[in-house]
Amino acid sequence: MKQRQAMNKKELVEQIAEQSSLSKNKAEMAINAFIHHTQESLAKGDVVQLIGFGTFSVADRAARKGRNPQTGQEIHIPACKMPQFKPGNKLRESVK
Repeated sequence: MKQRQAMNKKELVEQIAEQSSLSKNKAEMAINAFIHHTQESLAKGDVVQLIGFGTFSVADRAARKGRNPQTGQEIHIPACKMPQFKPGNKLRESVK
């Protein structure tokens, strides 16, 4: 089975502009605003929930030990915060 090519931002802007009757410039501004405000919210520790689509959140990852794949040497991986996405029911159903 052939792997499908990922949709890039330009293609997303074109599709949103076409479907919403917005200019490409305004569609791109809307996408950029969504990305910006989602990043800001996650940076503050907030959750962004879009009912039916999914939930963006931040999870704490504990410090752990890993291995350098080239040398096999054990390394320490520090604790960090990781953005996460949990798909909503409608999104899950649409990709079955």
